[in-house]
Amino acid sequence: MIRLLQIEFIKLWNNRASKVLIISYFALLTSIALFAAIKFDIGPVQFHLADQGIFNFPYIWHFNTFITAFFKLFLAIVIVSMMSNEYSNKTIKQNLIDGLSKKEFILSKFLTVISFSLISTIFVFVVSLILGLVYSDYNEFVIIVTDLKFLPIFFIKLMGFFSFCLFLGILVKRSAFALGFLILWQVFEGIFRGILRWKFFDEETTDIIMNFFPLQSMFNLIKEPFSRLGAVQSVAHQIGTEVALNYNTYWYEVLIVLVWTALFVYLSYGLLKKRDL
Repeated sequence: MIRLLQIEFIKLWNNRASKVLIISYFALLTSIALFAAIKFDIGPVQFHLADQGIFNFPYIWHFNTFITAFFKLFLAIVIVSMMSNEYSNKTIKQNLIDGLSKKEFILSKFLTVISFSLISTIFVFVVSLILGLVYSDYNEFVIIVTDLKFLPIFFIKLMGFFSFCLFLGILVKRSAFALGFLILWQVFEGIFRGILRWKFFDEETTDIIMNFFPLQSMFNLIKEPFSRLGAVQSVAHQIGTEVALNYNTYWYEVLIVLVWTALFVYLSYGLLKKRDL
């Protein structure tokens, strides 16, 4: 497996566009630290973002995994391009001629997906830990390790999304069309939700149905963290309302994403197996 992974990373590193996107992605992950430097000092109005508690343990694990998940599109482009380049450069045919089986070929791509997801998770962990140790008001070990569950959930979320991109790259072959299909699928899920809610079911039933769709199920893994902020809770209390949302991730939500991940990898292998390359 190490040999397969080495082959993939050599291909990626020798591709200028992929190299730029990968570096840009991790640079953006690091840029979370720039939030700590945001300050507004306009006369009597003083605002320092780090003072709002977003870097407090254990909240930082929730906040950073939610925010950095939006940057995954950079690696999605890399994964889709990785597959389109295999077809356009005829390297997929050459790999098979050189003795690589189709199963090993798909395995090498999935190992790349896992590697990107794992490295991203470790990277977010390190950045969050450093920011928390510098800015958090709570540095007790028990508090620091609370909510670390968001990291493995973040890993599963990325793995599922990248597996979807891998499948689209094999299905469509052209990176631009594959990314377009990804956007269209997001729009489709939104429209389908609207139709279900408008014509057939109440909001709760619609949400249950939509939770089984791939992109929605991946988004559900990490709920929005903003309503947990003390400032938001304080404002809500002042206007006489309560913000009491459930931020937990349940086993069946994880299972749905893992099933989609396995299905995307299986379908990718099935497509490759049937195609005349």
